[in-house]
Amino acid sequence: QVQLVESGGGLVQAGGSLRLSCAASGRTFSNYNMNWVRQAPGKEREFVAAINWSGRSTRYADSVKGRFTISRDNAKNTVYLQMSSLKPEDTAVYYCNAAPAVQVLGVTGGYWGQGTQVTVSS
Repeated sequence: QVQLVESGGGLVQAGGSLRLSCAASGRTFSNYNMNWVRQAPGKEREFVAAINWSGRSTRYADSVKGRFTISRDNAKNTVYLQMSSLKPEDTAVYYCNAAPAVQVLGVTGGYWGQGTQVTVSS
């Protein structure tokens, strides 16, 4: 089992920045690719960003490319999502996901956090 706890969400004005964190405990953190996925009200979950087990490879949704940066610190068992130039359409609950490292980067699976709310006001 892997337990994931997200933090860092909140209310921010358009154009602002937030950094989300996801702290993992349980099994070996470096055995997992890590994903951020979001879900806006009335919409399906949407892939945001992924980072492979070593941190050397990343993937982003086109909608966040150039504005969001995913990173991880395997010594701290934590993955981050730095969000800049935020837009109202970024408003959603953001979920952290740990997927087995053997999976293609960006494919979710495995374990999920409880989510953290990000609200961007115009």
